[in-house]
Amino acid sequence: MELELQKNLQIEDFFYIFTYNYIGGYMDKKEDFKLFVRKYPKLINHVESGKMTWQKFYEIYDLYGEDSNVWDKYLNASIAAGSGLEILNMIKNINLDEFQNGINSIQKVLGMIGDMTNKNDKKDYKPRPVYKHFED
Repeated sequence: MELELQKNLQIEDFFYIFTYNYIGGYMDKKEDFKLFVRKYPKLINHVESGKMTWQKFYEIYDLYGEDSNVWDKYLNASIAAGSGLEILNMIKNINLDEFQNGINSIQKVLGMIGDMTNKNDKKDYKPRPVYKHFED
Protein backbone atom coordinates (compact mmCIF):
# COMPACT_ATOMS: atom_id res chain seq x y z
CA MET A 1 0.00 0.00 0.00
CA GLU A 2 2.76 2.41 0.92
CA LEU A 3 4.61 1.53 -2.25
CA GLU A 4 1.57 2.36 -4.37
CA LEU A 5 1.04 5.63 -2.49
CA GLN A 6 4.70 6.51 -2.99
CA LYS A 7 4.43 5.76 -6.75
CA ASN A 8 1.30 7.87 -7.01
CA LEU A 9 3.04 10.73 -5.24
CA GLN A 10 6.02 10.42 -7.55
CA ILE A 11 3.77 10.48 -10.61
CA GLU A 12 1.82 13.46 -9.24
CA ASP A 13 5.06 15.26 -8.40
CA PHE A 14 6.38 14.54 -11.88
CA PHE A 15 3.26 15.95 -13.53
CA TYR A 16 3.24 18.92 -11.18
CA ILE A 17 6.90 19.72 -11.86
CA PHE A 18 6.51 19.04 -15.58
CA THR A 19 3.45 21.29 -15.96
CA TYR A 20 4.95 23.98 -13.74
CA ASN A 21 8.20 24.05 -15.70
CA TYR A 22 6.48 23.82 -19.06
CA ILE A 23 3.61 26.24 -18.47
CA GLY A 24 5.45 28.36 -15.92
CA GLY A 25 8.41 28.75 -18.26
CA TYR A 26 6.03 29.68 -21.05
CA MET A 27 4.34 32.26 -18.89
CA ASP A 28 7.68 33.71 -17.83
CA LYS A 29 8.69 33.97 -21.49
CA LYS A 30 5.41 35.69 -22.29
CA GLU A 31 5.89 38.19 -19.47
CA ASP A 32 9.47 38.79 -20.63
CA PHE A 33 8.14 39.50 -24.13
CA LYS A 34 5.64 42.00 -22.72
CA LEU A 35 8.47 43.77 -20.90
CA PHE A 36 10.52 43.73 -24.11
CA VAL A 37 7.66 45.40 -26.01
CA ARG A 38 7.29 48.02 -23.26
CA LYS A 39 11.03 48.63 -23.52
CA TYR A 40 10.80 49.13 -27.32
CA PRO A 41 7.45 50.77 -28.14
CA LYS A 42 8.41 51.15 -31.82
CA LEU A 43 7.24 47.56 -32.26
CA ILE A 44 3.68 48.75 -31.64
CA ASN A 45 3.86 50.94 -34.77
CA HIS A 46 4.69 47.90 -36.91
CA VAL A 47 1.66 46.02 -35.61
CA GLU A 48 -0.68 49.02 -35.98
CA SER A 49 0.46 49.61 -39.54
CA GLY A 50 -0.24 45.96 -40.39
CA LYS A 51 3.33 45.11 -41.38
CA MET A 52 3.75 42.60 -38.54
CA THR A 53 1.62 40.75 -36.00
CA TRP A 54 2.19 40.13 -32.31
CA GLN A 55 2.37 36.41 -33.05
CA LYS A 56 5.25 36.90 -35.51
CA PHE A 57 7.07 39.19 -33.09
CA TYR A 58 6.66 36.66 -30.30
CA GLU A 59 7.98 33.86 -32.50
CA ILE A 60 11.04 35.95 -33.37
CA TYR A 61 11.50 36.75 -29.69
CA ASP A 62 11.15 33.08 -28.75
CA LEU A 63 13.68 31.95 -31.38
CA TYR A 64 16.31 34.68 -31.16
CA GLY A 65 15.80 36.44 -27.84
CA GLU A 66 16.21 40.12 -27.02
CA ASP A 67 19.81 40.68 -27.99
CA SER A 68 19.70 39.46 -31.56
CA ASN A 69 20.43 41.62 -34.60
CA VAL A 70 17.05 40.56 -35.98
CA TRP A 71 15.41 43.39 -34.05
CA ASP A 72 17.52 46.11 -35.68
CA LYS A 73 15.33 46.36 -38.76
CA TYR A 74 12.20 46.80 -36.61
CA LEU A 75 13.66 49.11 -33.99
CA ASN A 76 15.58 51.42 -36.36
CA ALA A 77 12.87 51.69 -39.02
CA SER A 78 10.65 54.73 -39.22
CA ILE A 79 7.05 53.77 -39.99
CA ALA A 80 4.94 56.92 -39.90
CA ALA A 81 6.92 59.55 -41.79
CA GLY A 82 9.26 57.45 -43.87
CA SER A 83 12.95 58.10 -44.03
CA GLY A 84 14.36 61.38 -45.25
CA LEU A 85 16.05 59.70 -48.20
CA GLU A 86 12.74 58.34 -49.46
CA ILE A 87 11.18 61.81 -49.34
CA LEU A 88 14.16 63.35 -51.14
CA ASN A 89 13.99 60.68 -53.84
CA MET A 90 10.29 61.38 -54.35
CA ILE A 91 10.98 65.10 -54.75
CA LYS A 92 13.82 64.42 -57.21
CA ASN A 93 11.58 62.21 -59.35
CA ILE A 94 8.89 64.87 -59.83
CA ASN A 95 8.67 66.14 -63.39
CA LEU A 96 8.29 69.91 -62.99
CA ASP A 97 6.63 70.42 -66.40
CA GLU A 98 3.87 67.93 -65.60
CA PHE A 99 3.51 69.47 -62.16
CA GLN A 100 3.09 72.95 -63.66
CA ASN A 101 0.56 71.65 -66.23
CA GLY A 102 -1.44 70.07 -63.41
CA ILE A 103 -1.48 73.31 -61.44
CA ASN A 104 -2.55 75.28 -64.52
CA SER A 105 -5.44 72.92 -65.22
CA ILE A 106 -6.59 73.15 -61.60
CA GLN A 107 -6.49 76.95 -61.85
CA LYS A 108 -8.60 76.84 -65.03
CA VAL A 109 -11.19 74.60 -63.40
CA LEU A 110 -11.37 76.84 -60.34
CA GLY A 111 -11.73 79.90 -62.59
CA MET A 112 -14.61 78.28 -64.50
CA ILE A 113 -16.36 77.36 -61.27
CA GLY A 114 -15.88 80.90 -60.03
CA ASP A 115 -17.35 82.30 -63.26
CA MET A 116 -20.42 80.08 -62.94
CA THR A 117 -21.12 81.01 -59.34
CA ASN A 118 -20.40 84.74 -59.56
CA LYS A 119 -22.69 85.80 -62.36
CA ASN A 120 -23.81 89.35 -61.73
CA ASP A 121 -26.51 89.40 -64.39
CA LYS A 122 -28.93 87.54 -62.16
CA LYS A 123 -32.35 89.01 -61.82
CA ASP A 124 -32.95 90.26 -58.38
CA TYR A 125 -35.43 88.02 -56.71
CA LYS A 126 -38.42 89.78 -55.31
CA PRO A 127 -40.74 87.61 -53.32
CA ARG A 128 -44.42 87.84 -54.22
CA PRO A 129 -46.42 89.60 -51.56
CA VAL A 130 -48.36 87.22 -49.39
CA TYR A 131 -51.71 89.01 -49.78
CA LYS A 132 -51.64 88.99 -53.62
CA HIS A 133 -52.93 86.15 -55.71
CA PHE A 134 -51.82 85.25 -59.21
CA GLU A 135 -52.75 87.82 -61.86
CA ASP A 136 -54.32 90.23 -59.36
